[in-house]
Amino acid sequence: MKSKKVAIVGASGYSGEILVQLLLNHPHAELVAVTSRQNAGQTLAQIFPKFASHPKSKTLRFVDPNAELLAKQADVVFLALPHGVAAEFAIPLLAAGCTVIDLSADFRLKSPEIYKEFYAHDHPAPELLKKSVYGLPEVYREAIKKSQLIASPGCYPTSILLPVLPLLKAGLIKSAGIIADSMSGVSGAGRKAEIDYLFCECNESVRPYGVPKHRHLSEIEEQLSLAAGTPVVVQFTPHLIPVNRGILTTLYLAPSEHFNDAAGAAQVAEKISACYQAAYANEPFVRLLEGKALPDTKNVVGTNTCEIAWRLDPRTGRLIVMSAEDNIVKGASGQAVQSLNLICDWPETSGLV
Repeated sequence: MKSKKVAIVGASGYSGEILVQLLLNHPHAELVAVTSRQNAGQTLAQIFPKFASHPKSKTLRFVDPNAELLAKQADVVFLALPHGVAAEFAIPLLAAGCTVIDLSADFRLKSPEIYKEFYAHDHPAPELLKKSVYGLPEVYREAIKKSQLIASPGCYPTSILLPVLPLLKAGLIKSAGIIADSMSGVSGAGRKAEIDYLFCECNESVRPYGVPKHRHLSEIEEQLSLAAGTPVVVQFTPHLIPVNRGILTTLYLAPSEHFNDAAGAAQVAEKISACYQAAYANEPFVRLLEGKALPDTKNVVGTNTCEIAWRLDPRTGRLIVMSAEDNIVKGASGQAVQSLNLICDWPETSGLV
């Protein structure tokens, strides 16, 4: 099986660190370059002592990001950068023939106008939006295999889209009135020194933020609208919780089919179960929970798995769907490596189990 040389731009953040971990131990990928302006010249072992036992950790050094040089070194380049900055590197890397897997929001949307609305600046490379593929493997697997530019989804969107898309495509839920409440660990804010994310500000505290228009709403609504064939508007409230990693999402949905007794509820439940089984029974990184089991972040942290469970509420007539994932694995770096495996025609689970 042919190996590929890979590089990471922005390897010192939380997503970058997980990318380093996954790619150092990947059976087919060779990590040849890691960039970080603030850590340039230092080895992986110096910045991430946890990797010190790996042979490459003492020889592979952080360098200043240089697209021209990276294009000569690597076949595939991961961009673990802030939005707006990633596109600046994607343009020359793509022109040089590299495959780019972008973990920022720069290529997730198809509309430069919506990008500007949510990210408050003009898109740096609007001409590339038509070429990018949304990197949700369970939904766009075949398109990912053929793409040179992958826009890896956000952490919150992954936790919402995986549970909702199959139901919406099957017509089992109404496209109106979707409510999503999500809770995320502090690593979701990135590795940065800001007062809001200091230990004493986060510990023993839970708070909402980004209300009522979190940036991730843009890609959530775009993907749901594509699935529904009509504009979808979502009420989304994210919360910061005092854990390092993990996202738990609870969705409140309206079934398309009305039920007012146990028999009617059973019929709806059977269709929902069949829909999820058809969508995910054979997916390596989606775990459908049965019986009394409910999603739990402790069971997914450190893995590329998303857990999904659901309950019908006869009292309110609503469908409650819950999911759990690791925000920096399935919600970021793990999912990006999953796309790498697809692009390179490697087993999709390579380096992830």
